[in-house]
Amino acid sequence: MPKPNKGPRLGGGPAHERLMLNQLASQLFEHKRIQTTETKAKRLQPVAERLVTFAKRGDLHSRRRVMRQILDKSVVHELFTEIAPLVENREGGYTRIVKTGFRKGDRAPLAVIELVLEPVTPKPKAEKPAAPVAEEPAEETTTEAPAEETTEAPSEEKAE
Repeated sequence: MPKPNKGPRLGGGPAHERLMLNQLASQLFEHKRIQTTETKAKRLQPVAERLVTFAKRGDLHSRRRVMRQILDKSVVHELFTEIAPLVENREGGYTRIVKTGFRKGDRAPLAVIELVLEPVTPKPKAEKPAAPVAEEPAEETTTEAPAEETTEAPSEEKAE
């Protein structure tokens, strides 16, 4: 888990914040989407993404590292067997935060943090305008090359 920022903590002390974020990550992996305050969601995002990265590795050491933070074995199993294969081709950005409004009681800003499980579609490589510029010098070299070959070819024929 990343080192807590200096300043006020979410729950009181750094140990309580770490426990709270680990529990939020566990709930996120279990339900695939949770609603919480914006601040907690922003603090949860790097923790959850790091755990998903460990799950993508899939080896025993990474499973044990995840189990240090998430204590529920069924959630860890779900993370490694269901979530990790879905995000296998994704290189990052496993979570998404969407702001949803304000809580009724204290007007705290709320957000939904969810796992991005859609398959990644590779972007088609579009032809850049630099490609025609690259063709023009190539044409010049091709026009120069036959001129050189024609001058060299008769001299080779005379030598034979």
